[in-house]
Amino acid sequence: MTAAYDTIGIDYARLRQSDPRIAARIAAALGSARTVLNVGAGTGSYEPADRAVTALEPSAEMIAQRPVGAAPCVRGSAEALPFADGAFDAAMAVLTVHHWSHQTAGLAELRRVSRGPVVILTYDPAFRGFWLADDYLPALTTLDEAKMPPLSLYSDVLGPVDISPVPIPHDCIDGFLCAYWRRPAAYLDPRLRAAMSSFHMIGDVTEPITRLERDLASGAWATRHGALLALGELDLGYRLVVA
Repeated sequence: MTAAYDTIGIDYARLRQSDPRIAARIAAALGSARTVLNVGAGTGSYEPADRAVTALEPSAEMIAQRPVGAAPCVRGSAEALPFADGAFDAAMAVLTVHHWSHQTAGLAELRRVSRGPVVILTYDPAFRGFWLADDYLPALTTLDEAKMPPLSLYSDVLGPVDISPVPIPHDCIDGFLCAYWRRPAAYLDPRLRAAMSSFHMIGDVTEPITRLERDLASGAWATRHGALLALGELDLGYRLVVA
């Protein structure tokens, strides 16, 4: 995915900002850790400003978009972290494990370099119930099943873990795949889709996106899913894993 993010990473820093409610969950899970390694760091989302963070990211495009004053960033991969055993108080990885070529090796590396918690935001590939996948893009479910590690892998590699749902706010400012669950017209915007790796991996989505546009115009989407518009947040399968 390194080459892919060199392409889809354009404008990523603006479209994929930290949502403060999700950031608060991650910060709490890091506990009292003062030194934190952020693996698959991208442009720096969710890096706590009140701790000494070291970032690791494989994509040059993403590194180039890290803002002035961001944590120092090392170019590298999760599967071979260039740090000593127990080098950090904690390690974190946000929506990145599914991009790793060897997920077991990457998780073992996180455990190796952290002398405290390992905090991972991920997605449960067994989750069902997102209207975009169910009604328009079943390829999203197929892709998740192929790329997302089962939740059991985390305890297999990291030892005892706490796994909790991370409901997505209706006005989430981090533009990941399910962020616009209550703003369906956002998926019609190719600029927003370009910041979602799932669309890059699926390829041509002209037909399902055209159907979505038609259903929004006719009211068919509202007939099926209008009840969502009254919700403030929704569980869409995102999970916080803390070892």
